[in-house]
Amino acid sequence: MNKVTINIDWCKGCGLCAEACPKKIISLASDKLNKKGYHPACITDEEKCIACAMCAVMCPETVIKVEKL
Repeated sequence: MNKVTINIDWCKGCGLCAEACPKKIISLASDKLNKKGYHPACITDEEKCIACAMCAVMCPETVIKVEKL
């Protein structure tokens, strides 16, 4: 299984990572706000992650780390 880590405190909720994910396993947490007042990105099904790292590449804040295990 691959591992995706998102620093939710730095996420600005732009949604670019969710748009870039080919497996559509990233969404913005509509029920949660981070310290900055944004709805942060979250992984909905990490088991489906293929570790392509497109989410990390698209993130303008570089808050996403993808590890291929």
